[in-house]
Amino acid sequence: MINDSEGGFVRDIFVRHKELCYNRCMKNLKIKRVRESARLPEQKTDGSVGYDISACISEEIVIEPGETKIVGSGFAIALESGFAAFIYARSGLGIKSGIIPANCVGVIDSDYRGEILVGLRNTSKEPFVVRDGDRIAQMVICKCELPEIVLCEDLDETVRGAGGFGSTGQ
Repeated sequence: MINDSEGGFVRDIFVRHKELCYNRCMKNLKIKRVRESARLPEQKTDGSVGYDISACISEEIVIEPGETKIVGSGFAIALESGFAAFIYARSGLGIKSGIIPANCVGVIDSDYRGEILVGLRNTSKEPFVVRDGDRIAQMVICKCELPEIVLCEDLDETVRGAGGFGSTGQ
């Protein structure tokens, strides 16, 4: 424990820590409606890590078994450099209805400014109807690192080595 009767040293450390955290976090997400009826992404509970994305469509979309359809959200986003948005399935749609993102996880890069579109695939045996306002996916925003690629002759050794696909047991 640091003894600082004036509080200056401890206060300075706290302020610097707060600045570092603030500079590494994206505090605001700019959103633009590209269609007037678009619903903004919504965090449903305080503990939700993602924002629900709702369909913004002028007419129902029927996704037949084994079929993929693109569903618009009606909004675009502006991510800060160094961040990406990831589009994941809503667990209820995937488990109960077999409706999942066509590419498993959608990646929205920080320089993309178009409408957020979600490719939905029907893995069930029944047609699925998407209606305007239906929650179709969830969007999670993460900081992403892009280190410089360095080509090398050898990689450092590990206990696991090149073992994969179940090499660590069940």
